[in-house]
Order: sequence, then C-alpha cells, then structure tokens
Amino acid sequence: MKDAQKEDPMIVIYVALVFAAIGATAFGVYRSRDFRKFLAGAFLVSAGVQFYLAWMGVRIPLAGTDSFQTPEVGWARGSIHAVLFLLSTYFGFVRRPKQAAASIRAPGGNDSE
Repeated sequence: MKDAQKEDPMIVIYVALVFAAIGATAFGVYRSRDFRKFLAGAFLVSAGVQFYLAWMGVRIPLAGTDSFQTPEVGWARGSIHAVLFLLSTYFGFVRRPKQAAASIRAPGGNDSE
C-alpha cells in the first residue's frame, strides 16, 4: 500500500508537466511556421525511435516510478508521432500561410481611394 501512495505524487507531477508542455507547444504551433517545421523533424525522429525500441522489445523505465513503458505502448506512441509528423510536415512545409489583404496591396498605395 505504501508503494502506491509513494507513486501518486509523481504521477500528478507527470500529468501536470504533460499539460504544460501541450499548452506551450500549441502556442508555438499556432504562432510560428518555423516551429511547425522543427516539430516535423522532432516527430519523425521520435516515431522512428519508438518504432525501433518497440520492434526490439525494449521496456523503457519511467523515471521516479517502478513502472515501464511496454513495447505495445511504444507502438502506439510511434503511430501517434508518425501522424503528428505528417500533420507538422503538411502545415510547416506544404501549406502556405494565408496573407493578409494589407500585404497584398501594391507598395505605396493610397488607402483613401
């Protein structure tokens, strides 16, 4: 029983860190196309590592707990990161951002006309 109580604070910290990271990442993705390009590369590497470790059957220990990430979870994480790689690649490299109407006008144009 004491082991379960010992892990509870660490799980709460992990969940809080995950939500903080999601919020910071969402802000960066919304604001910067270059950030989406960076994420595309990061998700590609992460998906590859997750697939490789799952394929080799490696159990990854979770810091501060007695738990492990199983290869089945590695396959799931790798799949999610592969989808996120495709989305980041599309929105970072393929799709062009919409230009505001003001930037399309000819330079030196008169707005009063």
